[in-house]
Amino acid sequence: MSFITGNRLLRVARCTSVIFLGLFPFSREVFASQPNILLVLSDDHSVPHLGAYGDPNYQNLGLTPNLDAFAREGMRFQRAYTAAPQCAPSRISIFAGRSPVGLSATRFAQPARADTPLFTDLLRDHGYWVGLDGRHQHLDGRNKDSPHVTETLIEQGMQGELFESRFDHFVRGAKTKGEELAKVPEIFNAALDGVPDGKPFFLYFGFNQPHRKWAEDHAGIDPAALKLPDDWPDLPEVRLDYARYLAEVRDLDTGFGMIMQTLAERGLAENTLVLFMGDNGEALLRGKGTLYNRGLHVPLVVRWPGKVEPGTVSHALVSGVDLAPTFLSAAGSPSAKGMTGLDFMPELLGQPFAGRDQVFGERGWHFGPITRSDGFDLSRSVTTRRYNYIYNAIPERSYTPVDMAKKNIAWDAIKVARQDGSLSAIHEQIYFQNPRPIFELYDLEVDPFELNNLAGQESVHQIETELRAKLDRWMVREGDFLPLPTHAHQNLEPQFVRKK
Repeated sequence: MSFITGNRLLRVARCTSVIFLGLFPFSREVFASQPNILLVLSDDHSVPHLGAYGDPNYQNLGLTPNLDAFAREGMRFQRAYTAAPQCAPSRISIFAGRSPVGLSATRFAQPARADTPLFTDLLRDHGYWVGLDGRHQHLDGRNKDSPHVTETLIEQGMQGELFESRFDHFVRGAKTKGEELAKVPEIFNAALDGVPDGKPFFLYFGFNQPHRKWAEDHAGIDPAALKLPDDWPDLPEVRLDYARYLAEVRDLDTGFGMIMQTLAERGLAENTLVLFMGDNGEALLRGKGTLYNRGLHVPLVVRWPGKVEPGTVSHALVSGVDLAPTFLSAAGSPSAKGMTGLDFMPELLGQPFAGRDQVFGERGWHFGPITRSDGFDLSRSVTTRRYNYIYNAIPERSYTPVDMAKKNIAWDAIKVARQDGSLSAIHEQIYFQNPRPIFELYDLEVDPFELNNLAGQESVHQIETELRAKLDRWMVREGDFLPLPTHAHQNLEPQFVRKK
């Protein structure tokens, strides 16, 4: 496809939003009532890693005072999930309001096609100034790729000047780690300085924290005093790694406090809808890169003065694909054709809200080797209020935690414990079973750490059948290339059939 064709695709996308605006005429009254919108994403940050979510480590140490105060001023979502446990697919799903599967963007840092409307396109056509700043949002690919790949992305209109023209402010990546953390107010102010007077804005601001690499300093956090999840081996190295992660979240909280202070100083706090969310799960054991609870379940807090009741808690199931239609609803704009997200504005406003019965997740290639699960895995999941059902299409891949394979003290210690026979039976199973189960079913009410796989048990036969059908239907709707779970189940080889 030529550069000109890519340009045509972008024009088609923008024309689509114009058609929608024709159906819903823009008016001065709408413009006057439009809020500013600030989307703040942390990086590799899952529940329960905020004091507001009740985690004793954060509460006892007071690690997130700014985010906890923010939660008291808005609505905290207890059941928010991203569409993928990796940065790039989860972020494009947020901006496009569609799953990475439906966007053909399951491969790490594969951008959506140029004719895919993003909610920022529609906001811009609806009178908004739109900008991207802070940590790289991955909407146009990896930070650095092979020259021929970059050339092709530019030709397709997925990267470069053509893509950047869709935003009024485009910063591909600004670091917020280490010494750069002090520059957050400067970066944030510089972005807001570009907003014309009297015009509503949307600004994405991303933090690098708590993505690895972590600093060794974890002052004030005693690894020996931390409470560990039940699915982690209690080893000194695991505790030390965890303490360093907590210190990164503490830095995130500091940066978030700087942003909120700047917003207040500029007189923008009262008319700005601020949404804080983790982009995907933590880069810790059974987190990032997996479809377990810790890989997809993320913090989500929304503050909108005068609209969202302070100190409220939502138990509605929310997916990352739901942010796009919700932002557009706040701005008085309809969603774009093809967006599958659900507008949860009624929930924010305290109005009746049917909500979702389930959320879906997917995992594709992550940057790394294709022989292990940290590099290449193909899996899908459906999570309901009570259950998490996972379909592993390539079970022979050995589990390896994402971003922890090379010289990581925690993972290395676990492998040593296995070799010397000191690893418990349950930890041996969940980390080293090979082949892995093709199907996994967990009862989140009684087994929140997903230790007891119920798949194949007669007692949950009906539940498993229903969830498998839900996943089938979703994969068909999204045009998924994987074999359907039902077809895979019908052709199970003997070694994958659970003994009764």
